Amino acid sequence: MTWQDVLIDGYKRIPGSVEHVAKGLKQADLDWRPAKDANSIGWTLWHATRGEDAQISDLMGEKQLWIADGWHKKFDRPADPGDTGFGHKPKQLAAFKSPPASVLIGYQKAVTKRSIKYLKSLKSSDLARELNEPWFQPLPTVGVRLMSILEDSVLHGGEASYIRGLRHGLGWQQY
Repeated sequence: MTWQDVLIDGYKRIPGSVEHVAKGLKQADLDWRPAKDANSIGWTLWHATRGEDAQISDLMGEKQLWIADGWHKKFDRPADPGDTGFGHKPKQLAAFKSPPASVLIGYQKAVTKRSIKYLKSLKSSDLARELNEPWFQPLPTVGVRLMSILEDSVLHGGEASYIRGLRHGLGWQQY
């Protein structure tokens, strides 16, 4: 197994996690927040996918699928590449209205498909390329960024699953 195989396997697991959490949920479930300052399931899954889309697009030097493929329209949000949820305040969390679960799942599948394409295009030497992000010290590399995207997706997937469990009680494991 190569480093590419390991990364690709990790990224391929993300859509299944999103589908596992979101499938079958109604609008009220996707928008429910366990506390007034907490994230909803829909927002959490959207934010994780937006992060992957924005960062992989940046690494590729291409437009985000959010804009290029019109996903922002399906979420009824602006065509703003900076609209990723990073830094959202409680008022913005409360205002977020999730699209249907099928849209959340579809966006994640599209983003992952492109992420896999990018991962397959890399050579091992590409992983050491430093990114021009002087606000981080030491400078992150492509390899570090790819792992942080994967970690973020896993953490947010767990968060969304936990919120679903809070919403539906002990029976959440059966979904």
